[in-house]
Amino acid sequence: MRILRPIPILLGCLIWTASAAAQISLTPPAAQAPPAASKPAAKPKPKPTAAQKPAAPAPEPAATPTPAATVMPAPAPDDPNVDLVFGAYQRGQYKTAFDLATKRAQDNGDPKAMTMLGELYANAMGVKRDYAKAADWYKRAADGGDREGMFALAMLRLSGRGGPVNREEAVKLLASSAKLGNPKAAYNLALLYLDGQTLPQDVRRAAELFRVAADAGNPEAQYALATFYKEGTGVPKDIDKAVRLLQAASLADNVDAEVEYAIALYNGTGTPKNEAAAVALLRKAAKQNSAIAQNRLARVLVTGQGAPMDKIEGLKWHLVAKTAGKGDPMLDEAMAELSAEDRAKVEAAARRWLGTK
Repeated sequence: MRILRPIPILLGCLIWTASAAAQISLTPPAAQAPPAASKPAAKPKPKPTAAQKPAAPAPEPAATPTPAATVMPAPAPDDPNVDLVFGAYQRGQYKTAFDLATKRAQDNGDPKAMTMLGELYANAMGVKRDYAKAADWYKRAADGGDREGMFALAMLRLSGRGGPVNREEAVKLLASSAKLGNPKAAYNLALLYLDGQTLPQDVRRAAELFRVAADAGNPEAQYALATFYKEGTGVPKDIDKAVRLLQAASLADNVDAEVEYAIALYNGTGTPKNEAAAVALLRKAAKQNSAIAQNRLARVLVTGQGAPMDKIEGLKWHLVAKTAGKGDPMLDEAMAELSAEDRAKVEAAARRWLGTK
């Protein structure tokens, strides 16, 4: 039986807006050598390798990028059940939220209301987008001790929105927010320690911060820390801990973790073997547009290893994955062997999924 092979994580460059794809490998073609991972330095995102026939010898692991920082405006008050401002915000009544927050900020000096005003200005909710005003309200909230305001202002300082880029201030804000228990701040501060540009590179400190955020339930941090344990980066190598973290992140719908955890389940690595559960996770991730999951699911369905054979469905996912650049020579060969009728079915199914005629 073929084994689905995860690939190790290479500490990559800091990207503030995209979620990194978990890249896994079955058997890449021999012509494509996997990129080397010598040390946890900032590197550009490597291109995933295509797959070869199952009979090929197992390849050396390829590298994947570090999960990216999540940039989002700070949420409003911690307890929405007792807060009229956040209640209006949740219902999409942004003008009402703006009016209520303005009154509370001006009359009571409420830092959480100030953070809400920053959020509304930053995202053009009920008011015209104005990053300068957002930064001003976030600054007032941060000065008032609100951890969400600190985090949001740090993100603006790093991106240069609402004022010039100020990484030194951003680091201080992230550190203060993290000390107050904000998992997003701890996660993003960890990425700065990995990046090695704003702060001296320190993978052990990054691992500590990822652990803080992971323990607080942040799925991106859980996934990042899982890769650290899998590779022994900044922590002792521990596959069992890595898989437990992947499971936690996948339960929180982190697509990268879903794919990695599916592979662990399929192979029985760090967890009891469960091919049915693995295939279910691959299906879920495939439907969430993970091209890696689409390719691996296609292989499972075309070969019938881990699920009943379904070449039409499997090759549909193959064509869908190819549109995202995840080609696969073995699956191309399987496609070529289809009858004209079945090929037409596969192509029609792929078009339906992609929303094309």
